Amino acid sequence: MFSLSQLWYATRWYHWVLIIVLLPLSFLFALISATRRQVFKLGIKLSSKVNAAVIIVGNISVGGNGKTPLVVYLAQLLTEQGYRPGILTRGYGGKSELYPLQVKVDSLVAEVGDEPMLMSQHVTCPLVVDPVRARGAKYLVEQCQCDVIICDDGLQHYALQRDVEIVVMDGHRRLGNQLLLPAGPLREGKWRLKSCDFIVTNGDLAQEGEYAMSLQPGDFININDPQRRCKLSDMELAVTALAGIGNPQRFFSLLAKYNIQMKQQLSFVDHHDFKASDLPAGTVLMTEKDAVKCRDFAHEDCWYLPVQANLSEAFTENLLTKLRCITNSSNSTNNNINNTN
Repeated sequence: MFSLSQLWYATRWYHWVLIIVLLPLSFLFALISATRRQVFKLGIKLSSKVNAAVIIVGNISVGGNGKTPLVVYLAQLLTEQGYRPGILTRGYGGKSELYPLQVKVDSLVAEVGDEPMLMSQHVTCPLVVDPVRARGAKYLVEQCQCDVIICDDGLQHYALQRDVEIVVMDGHRRLGNQLLLPAGPLREGKWRLKSCDFIVTNGDLAQEGEYAMSLQPGDFININDPQRRCKLSDMELAVTALAGIGNPQRFFSLLAKYNIQMKQQLSFVDHHDFKASDLPAGTVLMTEKDAVKCRDFAHEDCWYLPVQANLSEAFTENLLTKLRCITNSSNSTNNNINNTN
């Protein structure tokens, strides 16, 4: 099946025919994006600020770049460092009648979305879903007493002021043809990278000024019985691998790296709403993000592969240093205000 991503990351000359056709729409997209940025910059539309440090984990290109593992990594790191972090996400794929919505152990994927449900299984901090990010951020500060908010996506959501911007980039695909949507994969131009605080490269070698991130797989976990585990090296049968993520090929490549024999690879659109008929007989391997939606109907030979983000000490040290400067500056400002009052 043909997809726009084939144009964005293709190198064959005949793809450029359709790209040229789409360029006028990209110019229109650029105009709308620039106008929106200026509206907030000039104060025509107000941008909300909350009494907490706000870290945005986003990207300038569409598709799965690895934001979710990094958000989990940051939440765990900041909790260990004594901060009170909270995670804010729009909960793509979930629908609720009430927001802000705090994700609990017994939350429904249909309400909160697949990624929030996945993250909730790996963090102890509050996790809130709200498509209106400023409202969700206010809830985390006032109701959950968070002093750092980790915003999953939202780099282009200028209605919420931020203190730290982290861009996650696919190390293999990078920026594709470097064109804006829909002729290319970019939400904002390459110039946007210069204004971000950190560029984290997921997979392949990081270039100058970037921080490398790798995803370390764990053991396969059986969906029906999480106590059943299987090491990567012990998965010797030919399997069906499926993925409904932004970049399914990354999952398939990871399995191939560990010599997993795949008799078929099934790709679904990101946030696909799985049903029982999507799962073939035999051994089925999937991502943890997909597994949270298959628990009610997965057969006994369905397994998922959890992954954990690994980052350099340089990234961790530089982020914590910047965060300390932000919180110290904020505390100093608050003390001055209290003394004045």
